[in-house]
Amino acid sequence: MTVPAPRVRRRPSAAGRALPLLLVVALLAPLALLFVQTWRLTGDDRDLVVSERLGVEYLRALGPVTDALVEAQSAAVAGQPVSADALTRAVENAASVDARIGAELRSQERWAGLRAKLEALSERGAGNPEAAFAAYGETTDLLLALHRKVRETSGLVRDPASDSFFLQDGVGKDLPEAMIAAGRLADLTLLAARRPAAQQARTVAELAAVRVAALAPATDMVTDLRAAVDSSESTNLGANVLTPLDTYQRAVEALAAYSAPAPGTGQVDPSQLGGARNAVQAAGKQLQPVILGELDALLADRLDQLDRDRRLAVAATAVAVLLLGALVAILVAAARRARRNAVEARHVAEDSGPIPAVAWQPPAGRSLQPAGVGPEPATSQWGPFDAAR
Repeated sequence: MTVPAPRVRRRPSAAGRALPLLLVVALLAPLALLFVQTWRLTGDDRDLVVSERLGVEYLRALGPVTDALVEAQSAAVAGQPVSADALTRAVENAASVDARIGAELRSQERWAGLRAKLEALSERGAGNPEAAFAAYGETTDLLLALHRKVRETSGLVRDPASDSFFLQDGVGKDLPEAMIAAGRLADLTLLAARRPAAQQARTVAELAAVRVAALAPATDMVTDLRAAVDSSESTNLGANVLTPLDTYQRAVEALAAYSAPAPGTGQVDPSQLGGARNAVQAAGKQLQPVILGELDALLADRLDQLDRDRRLAVAATAVAVLLLGALVAILVAAARRARRNAVEARHVAEDSGPIPAVAWQPPAGRSLQPAGVGPEPATSQWGPFDAAR
């Protein structure tokens, strides 16, 4: 009888060997897609925050320019000598900031036009309060336009967080408008007392319009800052902002009271209004750096959070890739081991060949008997006795 050789294990097909790798690739593809999307979204948000912080830096440089320009306007309208030192220092500082980041904010053209106007102020309206008022009015309009440009190009107007949005709206739009309009209101009141009676009707209409232009943005800024405090999760915002905000709000209320025409006479006391304007300007000077500091702090915290999210995404993706790499290594090792075992089994089968048939032999001293036939009686010592019987 021939004993068959052991069966050699069949090697898996090419599709069977590739299936585990295909599964790994199927897991890796959505992982890569999620990582790319997360990186791109966080990158866009991060770029916006970086640009917004540049806008905050530019607005910080424009604050002293606004203050010095309003003070110079008041001195020119009052016929007093204009000290150009403060304005010159503010302009030089803003020029250095524009030279450094103006290209990114696309503000260089507007700054160049504003600077040309600022340098020409000393030549325009000298000794003529009305001409000075008009010249400074044109310059402050350009300054407000630059504020708007910086907020737009830096992305501050598109800030997604409610607290930082209200802060940037208050410090970049409402506060400079209120400061400039308050100066115009006091200066126009001073000019109104010198104008002839034929211009009184026009002057009253101008005063009413400028008064609204001064009080409306001031009220809006107070509303914006309180909304920012109420909507913010920062514990420092309210504590740092509310005290100077209360001071500014009281100064605005005094400005509103002193700028209202007196009952019966319809006149406004220029000296009282000038004092109220000075109080508003002093409170605004105190409030502006506080708002910009809190706004920059919120943006810095958001930038840190985005950086942490990006690092976390990189770490999670790296761990997932390592795990998938380990799985691929295990699958490859298992495939190689199965292939090696199959080759070894095939070699063993080829070398041994078929097992030859071997005739079976009974044990020595024994013979085979047909089935049912008992063994032959053995010759023993009782043989003669049995024969005698």
